[in-house]
Amino acid sequence: MGFDLPGLLAGRRGQGYELHARYLNPQLPRMLHAIGFDKVYERAEGAYLYDRDGNRYADFLAGFGVFGVGRNHPVVRGALHSMLDAELADMIQFDCSLLPGLLAEQLLAKADGLDRVYFCNSGTEAVEASLKFARYATGRSRILYCDHAFHGLTAGSLSVNGSAEFRRGFDPLLPDSAIPFGDLDALERELRKGDVAALIVEPVQGKGAHVVPQGYLGAAKKLLHDHGALLICDEVQTGIGRTGRFFGYQHDDVEPDIVTVAKALSGGFVPVGATLAKDWIFEKVYSSMDRVLVHDSTFGSNAAAMVAGLASLSVIEDEQLVTNAEQMGKLLRDALRDMIEEYELLVDVRGRGLIVGMEFGKPRSLKLRTGWNMLQAARRGLFAQMVVVALFQKHRILTQVSGDFMDVIKLLPPLTITETEVTLFREAFADVMAEAHKGSGLMWDFGRTLVRQAVTR
Repeated sequence: MGFDLPGLLAGRRGQGYELHARYLNPQLPRMLHAIGFDKVYERAEGAYLYDRDGNRYADFLAGFGVFGVGRNHPVVRGALHSMLDAELADMIQFDCSLLPGLLAEQLLAKADGLDRVYFCNSGTEAVEASLKFARYATGRSRILYCDHAFHGLTAGSLSVNGSAEFRRGFDPLLPDSAIPFGDLDALERELRKGDVAALIVEPVQGKGAHVVPQGYLGAAKKLLHDHGALLICDEVQTGIGRTGRFFGYQHDDVEPDIVTVAKALSGGFVPVGATLAKDWIFEKVYSSMDRVLVHDSTFGSNAAAMVAGLASLSVIEDEQLVTNAEQMGKLLRDALRDMIEEYELLVDVRGRGLIVGMEFGKPRSLKLRTGWNMLQAARRGLFAQMVVVALFQKHRILTQVSGDFMDVIKLLPPLTITETEVTLFREAFADVMAEAHKGSGLMWDFGRTLVRQAVTR
């Protein structure tokens, strides 16, 4: 009979939600049905998704930042086709193949003062490696992280996750301590205890889109080095051009000891992560031939992942997507900030490049304050979810809240967007805000539905 992918997809068309409910995480289809996101997408190109009815959706989520070069980029697709046609000898495990060396060379050329790369399969694995490397290189066990940080969900990376809702029920975790984001005094207090291996920090926090204060990373590195500890910059979401620099830490005058990347490096096709570090750290971890496999990954340097990474870097360079992220990000943030004076529910717009956070807050007028208080009493963050749903249902724009219990929406569009997509979002968001400020209508009716669901839960 053989395997027939087109036939399989055609024969089981539209059964995805049923199969998820039966065999996978049952809460995912329930959640998507509840907020009206239960679409069946059948095609994607660039910054757009297309459902089974042919409707087009602007993708301002990009798979949580994975699709930096846009969806189904022809260069990355072509490179993967060429890789398959070449019938390469792959994952032999006891050889030194060419592709990982080439990708490492290109990544390190974009970094500052970093010398070696370890390849893995995801962002959380890259963070796991960074924690192990820092602990072994310093001989210390404790890792510092920031409030509201997100570094992954495996056991080690969960230990440096600043959101209680992810950590709850999975203790005990690794020795760790949370400090306020951007607080040098708190960092120094912890360092004085003498057992800190490293601080791990996102140049722009994924949860809330808070930008690290200017100068903080450089000052933090000096404090860390003065106390024998290391600086880890988690660039899983901010790296590969997202902030308008190739790495987010390059907005500051600093050279981290370890950097993690993933997401956009994959081109959206093959999972890939990487941990970049200084030579002396690798020399300590891999100190002898006996320790050659002390930290390794069976699939980490597979040919498909390496080719996807090389092709993605080529697209980013050829299409000047880092510069585009800086320019389009500024255009988008400026357009949204201009609305703060007009719409009292919008209190802040922040970010760097094409990671943009929009925060909502308590309005001044009594009519709006009543509705706001109703939502907050049921569950913090429901207003932001109302906006997300309105953008999706009315304007076919895919976004999502920046974190649980936050009235913040984070935008992560592909780095390929143009003024067309910026204008599309600006006009749609203005329309949603205008409706929200009426204090009545379909949007607030949906808000009351969310309240009932929150109370029921």
